[in-house]
Amino acid sequence: VQLQAFGGGLVQAGGSLRLSCAASGRAFSDYAMGWFRQAPGKEREFVASISRSGTTTAYADSVKGRFTISRDNARNTVYLQMEKPKSEDTAVYYCAASPRSYTTTVSTRAREYNSWGQGTLVTVSS
Repeated sequence: VQLQAFGGGLVQAGGSLRLSCAASGRAFSDYAMGWFRQAPGKEREFVASISRSGTTTAYADSVKGRFTISRDNARNTVYLQMEKPKSEDTAVYYCAASPRSYTTTVSTRAREYNSWGQGTLVTVSS
């Protein structure tokens, strides 16, 4: 599956921003989807994941309660709604796809994702 992330940009701390990731190729609903991010000088880290069915989600502690992952299987798109972002959320955000046998499982491990988008830069100004 091919992935293209977009929606990044400059956002004020305390504002909101929605990232989107469009998938093409193989059946989107066969994959759990995830968002990861990499800040300058830091390693890539997990942000959020959603199951194939959309019924199960997982979040990094740093974003829990502020970010929401969702998906629209009819539109082959996964979203990351960012509320009240902080300066430490500044990073390049990547969407990724993880093939899953079960419709309700998620993954927080980057090595379980085999398709990655090109990344979209989010800059949070304070």
